[in-house]
Amino acid sequence: MLKTVSRTWLLGAWFAGVALIVAWSIAASATVSTSALLLVIGVAPVVVMVILGTGAASPTVAEILHSVNAPDGRG
Repeated sequence: MLKTVSRTWLLGAWFAGVALIVAWSIAASATVSTSALLLVIGVAPVVVMVILGTGAASPTVAEILHSVNAPDGRG
């Protein structure tokens, strides 16, 4: 299902959900630190995905196993 949804729409929905949760916490008379914590917790996964997405692709298991040198020189 996620292949039919654009990344922009999914990211916008994520931030809208975080904004809704923070707005609800403010409306419920939560402290500013609680609302800030909710905002950081909501934004952190997106930041991690952006950081990981810009790096090189992870090696596959076959690439990792192939790069190991066998003691008898087979690798």
